[in-house]
Amino acid sequence: MVRLRAKCVLAGDSTVGKSALAHVFRSESAHFLKNYTLTTGVEVFVNPIPIPDTSDSVELFLFDSSGKEIFYDMVESQWDLAGALCLVYDITNMDSFNSCAKWLERTRAQAPSGQLAGVLVGNKTDLASRRCVESAQAQEWAASQGLEYYETSAKEMDNCDAPLQSLARAFHRMYEEKLEHIRSIV
Repeated sequence: MVRLRAKCVLAGDSTVGKSALAHVFRSESAHFLKNYTLTTGVEVFVNPIPIPDTSDSVELFLFDSSGKEIFYDMVESQWDLAGALCLVYDITNMDSFNSCAKWLERTRAQAPSGQLAGVLVGNKTDLASRRCVESAQAQEWAASQGLEYYETSAKEMDNCDAPLQSLARAFHRMYEEKLEHIRSIV
């Protein structure tokens, strides 16, 4: 049984729902906080995720980061050596989607060798009638960046675990590939 630990950065513009996703994930989809205060730095949430068909698990350390530019220098220092990225945008806000490229570039710059497991999450599907970013557009961009794509509603606690479970599986897969590479050398 292997228990891996992965530093996972939650990145994206302010008010896209990063903190809401983190709280829902931490509560295992049992609780949605109705009131949030602005994240001014980084909050850390920890949750173990079992890897299907193995006895292994990945303990995700979610670094919920402020999306305000004014806090970026402080936040950036916390992203060092991240192994996973959960990039979040609001499906009702095209600017938040367009900012994803900037957040992805910043996060990859902090990752060892620029490689990390990653997902793009379109949040706030409960507001589908106000959708500005089409699923196909986001899916295409995510695929072009090597990211898996998910849509969620933290408010409705819908599909919030799927992106983070995907990250845990991808991180575990990267670990297994590195382990196999080392075994082939020895």
